[in-house]
Amino acid sequence: FSVLCSAILSSYLLGERLNLLGKLGCMLSLVGSTVMVIHAPEDEEVTTLDEMTSKLKEPGFLAYAATLLALCFLLIFFLAPRYGRSNILVYLTICSVIGAFSVSSVKGLGIAIKGFFTGQPVLQHPLAWVLVITLVASITTQINYLNKSLDIFNTSLVFPIYYVLFTTIVIATSIILFKEWVTMTVIDIIGTVCGFLTIILGVFLLHAFKDMDVSLGNLPQVLQNEEQVPVTRDDKNILIEVDNSSIAPEDKPKVFMLCT
Repeated sequence: FSVLCSAILSSYLLGERLNLLGKLGCMLSLVGSTVMVIHAPEDEEVTTLDEMTSKLKEPGFLAYAATLLALCFLLIFFLAPRYGRSNILVYLTICSVIGAFSVSSVKGLGIAIKGFFTGQPVLQHPLAWVLVITLVASITTQINYLNKSLDIFNTSLVFPIYYVLFTTIVIATSIILFKEWVTMTVIDIIGTVCGFLTIILGVFLLHAFKDMDVSLGNLPQVLQNEEQVPVTRDDKNILIEVDNSSIAPEDKPKVFMLCT
């Protein structure tokens, strides 16, 4: 509900415009999210921090994490100072990329908390403290750049775009770390992809037509009152039109030659 709530609350509390197409985009985002939840894969059973450690040490996830860190450093130290205030995707991409580490940390800490209440020596495990440090650092970075984006750009645009980027990163992280799509059927895969494409379509409607004054009240006028493009005519056409209007039908056409 973050897309819908942020768009509606920013319209009422911050005075930002949300036209009919924007509302339709919010509804499409909710429909796509619902379809994704229905066809979502089941989590692979990971019950201890030792199993989580083995997951994190797999070569595929290590390469994926190194790529995300390199991309994050490139965005923070090179692209953000130059294009952060003019391109909405820079700050939001940083938040989304860092979100992969926060989601993984939350997953691991959830396992640690359950193990703590069952009497496992969680506090002596080094992974628990690594996950806490990673979670604090990632959430702090996300909040920092998300607030920067909200200070510059429209709130009704920030949250939907951030939702799409963040969801993409989370899906990729789940595939690589927990291998959630291994046991999915073809129908569930198609449903998940279609739901995500529906979300992207909704965000596109919310973003592309945000400046149009479209509502249920003026929709017929918007569809009918299309501006006509003026036809530009050169001097030769004007000269022929003026000459032809001054002659009678039975007169022969006259030819003018312009010499320069």
